[in-house]
Amino acid sequence: MALETVLLAVGPGDADRIDRLAEETIDIAGPSDATVVLGHIFTDEEYAESLDRLGFDTTSGDVSPDDVASRHATIRELISQLDEASVDHAVGGAVGSHGDSIVGLAEEADADLVIVGGRQRSPTGKAVFGSTAQEVMLSAPCPVTFVRADTS
Repeated sequence: MALETVLLAVGPGDADRIDRLAEETIDIAGPSDATVVLGHIFTDEEYAESLDRLGFDTTSGDVSPDDVASRHATIRELISQLDEASVDHAVGGAVGSHGDSIVGLAEEADADLVIVGGRQRSPTGKAVFGSTAQEVMLSAPCPVTFVRADTS
């Protein structure tokens, strides 16, 4: 199956694993010339905080989640790494529960693959998926790749 569109879903908890997510995404999308959709997911509270922190003027009308996502530091760092690797990309934002929003972005982008990050949770070194990653794996309209954060 040739990949045309890969959704890399990120949220506030992914700042510490950006390099690993970028590396895995480039390894997957680069050889197939796929477009990577950088999907930043915000809860309502995270969205309101981001609007304020990023200095958006909300008096002149609604600001789209895409606009907020594109100015977020995590997305800007990923864009930099994808540009350096000559990987095509687009930015999408969504507000809502993380799992549902990731699945919605995957459907909207007609993604062939979703990439989500997570962390190692057990002391024995076994990866345990968080509730968001598990929800995405069970509900996504396409295959899902789970990228575990570095353990060092």
